[in-house]
Amino acid sequence: MPDLSDNLILIKGVALAVLIALFLAERLLPAVPQARHWPRLARNLAFWVGNSLLSLAVVVPVTVYAAQHGLGWRPAWWSGLPGLGLDLLLLDCWIYGWHRINHVIAFLWRFHQVHHRDQALDVSTAVRFHPGEVFFSALVRAPVIVLLGMPLESVLIFEALVLMAAAFQHSNLRLRPWLEHGLSWVIVTPGIHWVHHHDRRSDTDSNYATILSVWDRLFGSRSPTRRTPAMTLGVEGEAELPLGQLAVLPFRPRSD
Repeated sequence: MPDLSDNLILIKGVALAVLIALFLAERLLPAVPQARHWPRLARNLAFWVGNSLLSLAVVVPVTVYAAQHGLGWRPAWWSGLPGLGLDLLLLDCWIYGWHRINHVIAFLWRFHQVHHRDQALDVSTAVRFHPGEVFFSALVRAPVIVLLGMPLESVLIFEALVLMAAAFQHSNLRLRPWLEHGLSWVIVTPGIHWVHHHDRRSDTDSNYATILSVWDRLFGSRSPTRRTPAMTLGVEGEAELPLGQLAVLPFRPRSD
């Protein structure tokens, strides 16, 4: 594989630039009119800042450790750019499964619902996750990295792609119908992912894919619902909460 270490900072920078560009573009060309609710944006940004610190303290060390202790069984053909492509494909399939499990297991849903409680959708929602979910995700992904012997470069490039894909699919950017339709056959578009944030639970429990849209078609989790401007977002039967209440939400006694 070509030495990609020198380009990792550039790749992360490009991902951040894409996120910022989409954040600005969706305000110039919104698909659905939304009020500018600054407390909501501040709340989502607070989760992002907190998770960035958690990433430096926990996620990055765990990922580096897993990559350094990977099982050395990978054949010669699983290297170079083809190897990188296969790694990205496997990680995308893994994150589909992990996302789906977060909707099935009540304990994990307690954390993941913080992301779904947002009753509007834009780029800021893409970085709104409870730190507990980020922590568990890093721990669960580590054995996959070890078992497949994945190099650190593959994982970091995948994380950058996930950030860009999440920003795009959560964005409120208006796309031409023909463009949205064409892209949806390959990648997850806003039209697909907004349905996942529909406050109807049957739609919430669908459309789990992150980068490639094929996984939902392959595993039968694609929703037939189509996004409409009047589609209400959030968690069915639940209200949005202030930052502090969202932070402790997974630990509050409640019936799932």
